[in-house]
Amino acid sequence: MPKRKNTFSSWRQGLAQRAVHAAWSWVQRSGSVTAEHPAGYRFGSIGEATRLAFPLGTIFGEPWIRIGSYCIIAEQVTLTAGLMPDLDLGPDPILRIGDGVVLGRGSHVIADTTVTIGSDCYFGPYVYVTSTNHSYDDPHEPIGRQWPRMEPVEIGPGCWIGTGAVILPGARIGRNVVVAAGAVVRGTVPDHAVVAGAPARVVRRWTPEEGWQPPLRTPAPVPIPDGMTPGQLRALADLDEEAVARLAALEPEG
Repeated sequence: MPKRKNTFSSWRQGLAQRAVHAAWSWVQRSGSVTAEHPAGYRFGSIGEATRLAFPLGTIFGEPWIRIGSYCIIAEQVTLTAGLMPDLDLGPDPILRIGDGVVLGRGSHVIADTTVTIGSDCYFGPYVYVTSTNHSYDDPHEPIGRQWPRMEPVEIGPGCWIGTGAVILPGARIGRNVVVAAGAVVRGTVPDHAVVAGAPARVVRRWTPEEGWQPPLRTPAPVPIPDGMTPGQLRALADLDEEAVARLAALEPEG
């Protein structure tokens, strides 16, 4: 015989779940860091409408970290300046993040020396950027005890950094570059390139003379026309294939 469902117990469980989720949403809102509510962090600067989501990852060296406006720093993102907390790193910023940058959940930006992320860069989850690497020159000394090497890192504006990518010390990534998921980048990457692999290499590039080489396999997305309303977009989404084909066959007026 099936057991009778305890309606009262089920109702209490549902109420408890709603309370827990409501409380966690409040904690996330209250614990996020902004310029207006720095939560005790002493960043060099945080721009307008920038938010660091709660819970944060490891944060230290804040006076040498400058974050632009309209940035989204997701949960569990680590931002550090210097080898360890409480160091005096001089008068200049160490980690610079431009306007409109998105750092995906669980990403790490480790700036033991200068790291610059240009405006409008988008990082997927779990991206790792570091200006420091272990040295292994001495074959008799444990690698973790050997003094690391440091080189500045620069990521140009407008880049897309895929999930799990690793940006190594000395990397110079140009403007509007796509870094594929899982790629390991070192050295210089030219503007308007797509890089993939470990180590990463250029697999596609755009130039004014030749366009994209190799050519793109898919057509470019069509921008939404100016003046299109949300209601019109919803109506288009409800059209079946036959209706879409009929609309496509219509000749434009004029």
